[in-house]
Amino acid sequence: MAKRDYYEVLGIKKDATQDEIKKAYREMAKKYHPDVSKDPDATEKFKEIQEAYEVLSDSQKRAQYDQFGHAGAANQGFSGGYTYSGGFPSFDDIINEMFGGIFGGSRSNRGSKARVGADIRKSISITFEEAAFGTEKNIAITKLDNCKKCNGLGAESSKDIKTCPQCNGSGRVVTTQSSFFGTFQTETTCPNCGGTGKVITKKCSECNGAGRVRTTSTINVKIPAGIDDGQGLRLSGYGEAGTNGGGYGDLYLYVSVGKHEIFTRDGLDILLEMPLTFSQAALGGEIEVPTIYGAVNLKVPAGTQAGTTFRIRDKGIKSGRSSKIGDQYVTVKLITPTKLTSEQKDLFRKLSKTDESNDTIFDKIRKWFKK
Repeated sequence: MAKRDYYEVLGIKKDATQDEIKKAYREMAKKYHPDVSKDPDATEKFKEIQEAYEVLSDSQKRAQYDQFGHAGAANQGFSGGYTYSGGFPSFDDIINEMFGGIFGGSRSNRGSKARVGADIRKSISITFEEAAFGTEKNIAITKLDNCKKCNGLGAESSKDIKTCPQCNGSGRVVTTQSSFFGTFQTETTCPNCGGTGKVITKKCSECNGAGRVRTTSTINVKIPAGIDDGQGLRLSGYGEAGTNGGGYGDLYLYVSVGKHEIFTRDGLDILLEMPLTFSQAALGGEIEVPTIYGAVNLKVPAGTQAGTTFRIRDKGIKSGRSSKIGDQYVTVKLITPTKLTSEQKDLFRKLSKTDESNDTIFDKIRKWFKK
């Protein structure tokens, strides 16, 4: 679930000006905003666009992103990207903001429009084996959830919600100013209803009119087999509750896989350095090799050299998306003894008097010395 480069998302160059960023964002909004787009994936695409714009339009966030990439969100408590605020503005709000409110005459009921809740991002740590075989984890999530007493209304009952008399339910108010250049209209959020288009005459005693309360709950998450370090999972509908009847956001889990004591991973393959003694390498034979599935026997031919790599088929990671399974690669590492018994020393002395160097490289070195 690798995140795309924010500049790529908006289709702009890395040295783009703020005006170019706003222009690109406006064009993307015309194409993918759920209010106007018929694309079945418009909501997800616009979330990505909105996230990119939130970062690149802020000089501080943009500088941090340019230096560290998506990992620049470390200050948010996780890796993988910046925190996206979730409920994006309506299409009319975007166009109106871009042009400074001069289209304030719009009569759409923008204030009362349902807004999707914010997404949540969390990191989770698992072991090498849990990543290989899959696992289940209980995760505590703290978020804004719909108030159970009023079911998100914010009022004691639906009868206690009235249309805002100041904006007539639009959530916006228009002010007119006259100047030497003519008459200008500016549209702003209604101060009486806060942009909702509604006023509550009797607030819910549980949430005090907010419609949402902060809760902490524990959910069980299934981590699929084969997941790799840095990959993520999306749990649709496990984010924060929306406003004005909007749906829930999503939960994004970014996985951090711990290092193994002896194994390393390369995609679906597992790598292992296997120590051999001189006698094992010279004489050959069968050795017992550990894998994540248990020990297996590996036949080592006589005269095996240091750095030789053997392949053990189907002992790697199983892909969670297909039936494909990796292999295990075992690389020989010769161990030089540091403490020898008297008997071992005698054997090595006898060996040193024989012609051990039956390799052509030794012949070349001898000839070079004779010159």
